[in-house]
Amino acid sequence: MRLCTIFIIFFGIFVFVCIAFIFGNLMTGLGERAGLSWFLHTTNPHMWAGLGVGLCVSLSVVGAAMGIYITGTSVVGGGVRSPRIRTKNLISTYVMHHVINNRKSMAKNMFTGFATFGAGLAVGLVNLSCGICVGIVGSGAALSDAANSALFVKILIVEIFGSAIGLFGLIVGIYMTSNAEMIK
Repeated sequence: MRLCTIFIIFFGIFVFVCIAFIFGNLMTGLGERAGLSWFLHTTNPHMWAGLGVGLCVSLSVVGAAMGIYITGTSVVGGGVRSPRIRTKNLISTYVMHHVINNRKSMAKNMFTGFATFGAGLAVGLVNLSCGICVGIVGSGAALSDAANSALFVKILIVEIFGSAIGLFGLIVGIYMTSNAEMIK
């Protein structure tokens, strides 16, 4: 069987189970449980806050790892042509470590839980893109430095602009949770 066929079968089973769950709740008088509103209001706000923090940290780490991978392969490849760039272009991998330092507090009420979840998701996705951006620019810095050593400082400034995207995401996350009540 092909992978596409297996995916279609599992998707069909998933849709069937969802429809059976919804109709089962509708027929037994528990129709409010079939909606998204019931799910959001019955789950613990701490779960949403924790999920937001987890997404923030994990997506930030994945972005930093992808950026380090992209930069590292270019440093190794450019180092074959021009061995002098190996240590100088490790700055690109050092710039990415700031992406991991985003944490949020736990929630006290529903708004705080959802705001923390949204902020964590936003900061995580922004840091994922920031890590990829810094990796691509760092890759270009390594290869251009291998070709012409006078370009290193100019491209390093462009790399700083790419890493500023992560700081903007952190500012947006702080703004999203600014009206939330935190546990004392």
